[in-house]
Amino acid sequence: MTGLRKLGRTSDHRKAMLRNQVTSLLRNGKIETTYAKAKEAQRMADKMITLGKRGDLHARRQALAYIYDEEVVKKLFEEIAPKYEDRNGGYTRVLKLGPRRGDGAELAILELV
Repeated sequence: MTGLRKLGRTSDHRKAMLRNQVTSLLRNGKIETTYAKAKEAQRMADKMITLGKRGDLHARRQALAYIYDEEVVKKLFEEIAPKYEDRNGGYTRVLKLGPRRGDGAELAILELV
């Protein structure tokens, strides 16, 4: 489902990393990562929230196919998605933090609006 950035990883590693990041974002409401990873995870998180807004069985199964934790999917459909019922996209925001001390990578916070 990803298409823009390769993030210097193999496709399996990249997909697993993004799935983990989206799961963590939906569980905690906020994650800190690099800017490029945040932009990619933002795309997938918005798609998962859109599935949650649909709310039917097929959407739930599609979300379960992407998100690792069943409790997070339950939270997505019962708590997170109803908050965005009258919002047309833009469920997450990326805030830049500045360069990381070790390697200078641009850090960012990805959070639910």
